[in-house]
Amino acid sequence: MDGQLKTAPPESREIVRGGMPYELPLEMPVQDLRRAPPHESLGAPGVRTVVARVIAVGGMLAITGYGIREMLAIVSTSDMTTLQGIMLFFFAVTLAWISFAASSSVAGLIPAAKHASASEEGSRTALLMPIYNEDSSRTTAALQAMAESLAQANVAQHFEIVIISDSTQVDAWIGESLAVDRLRRELRDIMPVWYRRRWHNTGRKAGNVEEFVKRWGGRYDYMIVLDADSLMSADTLIELVRRMQGDARLGILQTVPMLIGSASLFSRVQQFAGRIYGALIARGVSAWSGNDGNYWGHNAIIRVTAFAQACGLPQLPGRKPFGGHVLSHDFVEAAFIRRAGWKVQMATDLEGSWEESPPSLVDIAIRDRRWAQGNLQHSKVIGANGLAFTNRTHFFIGIMSYLSSPLWLMLLLVGFALTLQASLIRPEYFSSEFQLFPDWPVFDAPRMTKLFIFTMIVLFAPKVLGLLRGLMISRVRKGCGGVIGITLSTVVETIISALYAPIMMLVQTQHVISILTGRDSGWGPQRRHAAITAWGEAWSVHWPHILIGVIIGLIAYLLSPTLVAWLSPTLAGLLLAVPLSKMSGSIRAGRILSRMVLLRTPEEREIPALMRRRDELVHLATPAPQEGLRHIARNRQAMLAHITGNLPRPPETRGHPDPHRLTAQYKVMDAQSLQEALSWLGPAERIHVAGDPRLLERLSELPD
Repeated sequence: MDGQLKTAPPESREIVRGGMPYELPLEMPVQDLRRAPPHESLGAPGVRTVVARVIAVGGMLAITGYGIREMLAIVSTSDMTTLQGIMLFFFAVTLAWISFAASSSVAGLIPAAKHASASEEGSRTALLMPIYNEDSSRTTAALQAMAESLAQANVAQHFEIVIISDSTQVDAWIGESLAVDRLRRELRDIMPVWYRRRWHNTGRKAGNVEEFVKRWGGRYDYMIVLDADSLMSADTLIELVRRMQGDARLGILQTVPMLIGSASLFSRVQQFAGRIYGALIARGVSAWSGNDGNYWGHNAIIRVTAFAQACGLPQLPGRKPFGGHVLSHDFVEAAFIRRAGWKVQMATDLEGSWEESPPSLVDIAIRDRRWAQGNLQHSKVIGANGLAFTNRTHFFIGIMSYLSSPLWLMLLLVGFALTLQASLIRPEYFSSEFQLFPDWPVFDAPRMTKLFIFTMIVLFAPKVLGLLRGLMISRVRKGCGGVIGITLSTVVETIISALYAPIMMLVQTQHVISILTGRDSGWGPQRRHAAITAWGEAWSVHWPHILIGVIIGLIAYLLSPTLVAWLSPTLAGLLLAVPLSKMSGSIRAGRILSRMVLLRTPEEREIPALMRRRDELVHLATPAPQEGLRHIARNRQAMLAHITGNLPRPPETRGHPDPHRLTAQYKVMDAQSLQEALSWLGPAERIHVAGDPRLLERLSELPD
């Protein structure tokens, strides 16, 4: 079926049932963690991949080995105390973690691999956008802009837009229906637009995509999975399809999305760092991954048959937060597709792939809680039979990205305890055995200073290499403000990130503790656009961090003012946590830096035409109704668009009617006015009313 245009009955070209085409299902068997499916080997990795792995792993081992040797020389091994041994352990783990990032950055300097490419003719690709209580005017504007760009490239006939919703809020759902109706009318001569909202959010986003593949996957060769804030140029979309067409063994091809559209201080810091350092690290990951690459859940193309064959996710054993449905499904799907004999690659050479950043420190902390649970949950998948070692490495890196924060905290606390021990406990210079000379404490301060400087060099190596690479690429250098602009921006980003780092360390440590004590993250919508962080909101999140900073600072000052100086970068971030968090969401601070030509990116200097068109469409869009049910009750055309654009509610199990539906029906039928009905209905009941044409008709008949 790959590479051939799927044919469906003629009626599938029209909206057959509630906004979706004729079903062409694919089987999607649940995968067994204990048994790998049979598959053909892809052979040995290429020379580029081997060289990159030698650089990444060899560099990490060499740096870590040197650091351990120096630390052992600083503290006499013959008289090593338990605390010193613990400190050595945490130091070694932390140094290995940062040295692997540095070595991967060096591997990122290896030129990108070339990909086979063929014509997109004869293929059909779904531009698949899963959404969950999103701003429908922005999501449909992005899709319209991409569709128009594909039409300008004369390839729109090979693509279809598919919006799969998991929205649980009635106003968001009705807004989606009306926005999709407008999008269909705008694109009626360009490409089909399909829309489906699920009634049951089984498996969250992964379950949303899985249900689509099971019911409609046979219609498509490929799906390009988009997030609600994704934007991809026509050139990139076309090239992704062509590379899939050119390599029949390619299962997933992941782009490296750059952050755009950032207005707040925090999002601009993230945007600049992603452009200068993140891109280089991603190139390194791609280099040492080879055909065992990773998938980040969006801005990637997937071969639908491969996904159906390999990515039926099992429920993990045990209770939440470690058991149940897989949360961070993307890593698992990449590993399973690779396990089934398909290639998973990263297209680091493709520009024109973008996404947006959370606008503030509070927003990224909320999102990070779900990601932390999903990544730690991979501890139950990492040992699955048949996985490539590189995919296990991806799982380990994901787990360590959150465990590194408590490990860093432990390293600080152990170092603090050692200082406390040295200050309060008198050393024993003469042992119980007879000796002529005392046992003087052994501590090589100059060597310790050199090791500290060496560690800082390793820590900042990705930033320095990213800066040097940015200076050598004309478009990046000019787009970031020239030599002076990009250099000063790197300094500013480093200072701001250093202030936020200890806050994020404690936030992620809280996340890890919360998960280990059995608390589930839940599933809430994301705030994607800049909004003012209230003082109260910042205080409620960060007061524990200030308290910890005050306690550490006071104890350090009583022990030694010099210790306070050493801890000052960490203490500054903690003590200023609330104003720093408040400032993180500040659009004004972001604009000031932009006017100073700081933290700029090429997309800010020269806004992509696709982004300009999306923003224009957002500006022209009719705002979503504030009260969705009232709006469609008083607007016959909107009601018909909502009813005809949605699949009917699935039938209930006999003998088990939904109580919310029953109470909603009774309330609507009993109400004597629209206002009375709406005042009686709860959130779950409103959903059932919005999905029942008979009840909507009844609402429309009620007086105000």
